Amino acid sequence: MRKLLLAIMALAIAMADSAAAGPELRAFVRGSWQAILEAHRGQPTIVHFWGVTCGPCRLEMPQWGRLLREHPGLGLVVIDADLVPNAPDAVSAVLAETGLAGAESWMFADGFLERLRYEVDRQWHGEIPRTMLIARDGTISAIEGSANMEAVRAWLDAQGAGGR
Repeated sequence: MRKLLLAIMALAIAMADSAAAGPELRAFVRGSWQAILEAHRGQPTIVHFWGVTCGPCRLEMPQWGRLLREHPGLGLVVIDADLVPNAPDAVSAVLAETGLAGAESWMFADGFLERLRYEVDRQWHGEIPRTMLIARDGTISAIEGSANMEAVRAWLDAQGAGGR
């Protein structure tokens, strides 16, 4: 019994440490875009590019957090694509304070930002915020600038991923 209690306490401490560390940030490097597309194939997925130093992004992030709470199973991927290099702690803090700690999170981790943007969309020059709506059939629609959340919800409904 004593060993069981010690094991439960150790697990609780490990879980608390993990939660305190914030969201897991993955390094977005060459090939990451294809990995994201493959991992979410056949599922409606929203990929939102943002940055810590981007004012419109910071205003919009809580709306994405609300959308994630409304749709707990939503395939929402957030990628810090700021032109200014950000510290992982700063990215994690923004995600936590905006309700996005549970979202799949990445941050650009290659000094050759142009290559990363080119892999996502050959026409993209790095403007953020930017959102990619990836339909079940793989069709991708881009939203330049801040997203109209009602239009995003309508897109989710059309994909059969509505339900609040």
